[in-house]
Amino acid sequence: MSRTHTAALLAAGPAGAHRGLTVALFAGFVLVTLGITLWAGRQTRTAADFYAGGRGFTGLQNGLAISGDYMSAASFLGIAGAIALSGYDGFLYSIGFLVAWLVALLLIAEPLRNSGRYTMADVLAFRMRERPVRTAAGISTLVVSVFYLLAQMVGAGSLVALLLGIEGDAAKRWTVVAVGALMVLYVTVGGMKGTTWVQIVKAVLLILGAALMTVLVLARYGFDPSALLGAAAHASGKGAAFLQPGLKYGASPTSKLDFLSLAVALVLGTAGLPHVLVRFYTVPTAKVARTSVFWAIGIIGAFYLMTLALGFGAAALVGPRTVKASNAAGNTAAPLLAQELGGGPGTTGGAVLLAVISAVAFATILAVVAGLTLTSSASFAHDLYANVIRRGRATEREEVRSAKWAAVAVGAVSIGLSLSADKLNTAALVALAFAVAASANLPTLLYSLYWKRFTTAGAVCSVYAGLVSSVLLVLLSPVGSGTATSLFPHADFQVFPLENPGLVSIPIGFLAGWLGTVLSRRPADPAKYAELEVRSLTGIGAH
Repeated sequence: MSRTHTAALLAAGPAGAHRGLTVALFAGFVLVTLGITLWAGRQTRTAADFYAGGRGFTGLQNGLAISGDYMSAASFLGIAGAIALSGYDGFLYSIGFLVAWLVALLLIAEPLRNSGRYTMADVLAFRMRERPVRTAAGISTLVVSVFYLLAQMVGAGSLVALLLGIEGDAAKRWTVVAVGALMVLYVTVGGMKGTTWVQIVKAVLLILGAALMTVLVLARYGFDPSALLGAAAHASGKGAAFLQPGLKYGASPTSKLDFLSLAVALVLGTAGLPHVLVRFYTVPTAKVARTSVFWAIGIIGAFYLMTLALGFGAAALVGPRTVKASNAAGNTAAPLLAQELGGGPGTTGGAVLLAVISAVAFATILAVVAGLTLTSSASFAHDLYANVIRRGRATEREEVRSAKWAAVAVGAVSIGLSLSADKLNTAALVALAFAVAASANLPTLLYSLYWKRFTTAGAVCSVYAGLVSSVLLVLLSPVGSGTATSLFPHADFQVFPLENPGLVSIPIGFLAGWLGTVLSRRPADPAKYAELEVRSLTGIGAH
């Protein structure tokens, strides 16, 4: 690739006469999603409408919405960038994200739908003391959601900066603020129904966009995947090592342990992600919940296969050096590839394809941040405000109003934190959210659903131990400080060598739940567990 071509790509946004077309396509996409939100807002009247979309979605619709929730900026932007920069090791994110659905399908989806109402805490509170477990689950939900929101906001800043040719930190900060304002508007106006339909539309468009780019990439190499991989290896400057394990995670024993920690967190984390769990409450029965997971696995699996073409295509056609120069974490690899496939910088085709793919990616971010914000605000309103602070005396109107105010607060916190995390790869940020979910939420859910002796003390210990250990280890790791891409790049207080804490924090969560239970002075109520078991397996008495 010539120096002139590289410089043109680094200009990031389409130039001159093409920028108006790009902005028009981009704005049109945002207006369509806002229209869907306003329509859904008129259909939202009760708490069940706001939290669960009236429980009226089919298996296919919910499967698409789950896919829309799951195929986030980490999937489209982060994984494509990770593959473009790290080759085979970058694709390991895709494998972990996909395999994780087996845990959700086999152990969580059906019993969770039968046992709860709106949130994960409903399952825990069924057989335990309500206030302690709702407080713990509500705090955990907020922390996981904020971590996940960070990834989406970072991706939004990188994407819009590329799309509009924005330069300078101040302009990028205003971009993040605008994304935050949009996500708050989506949640407060549309609720779960609006968010779900935006996710469905976004999932369809994302699959179509990824499929189009995959076909165009393969067409460049005569539909020969071997030729594509060979070109990517050559352009990477790493040769055959680019296509083999170990480029990122095999350099030392520490990096190998880091990969194992990442893999465990990805596989176990999905079943503990609050914004995925609440999707099971939007369908009428547990059977439909299971059907929706089958649809989600098929859709997500097809998409992650296409990330191979996107990542290696970006490596071959754009080049890792150009991708890294545009964004150090690789978050702009997919849009840059779209521009190149359309004809290159300065061409009408390049501007149009860049605008379309960037608009789809931006819709991806908006849909996911809306889902995350809705989940965290619902947990605050339903678990903390209505059942802990008001002790069950809040009306539905008060509860929904508190959820909307919570959405504003969560948006403000996410904006503030994301401004200092712009150098982190979005896939890495999401992996951290998975680690927290796997450490704090999954052990508590599994114990509650399948262990008769599990107590309130065990649940509280499991949530807090998993939550505190995972967050603390993240802060004390290279993700927190000590490197140019850390949250605090100008400080160095790292003492934990692994970037992902799952290998340590997940066992801590399970161990704390067991210890809290066996040492508890208040034994579990066997009658309540028997009732929960019948409900979770048969659906009798489910909402």
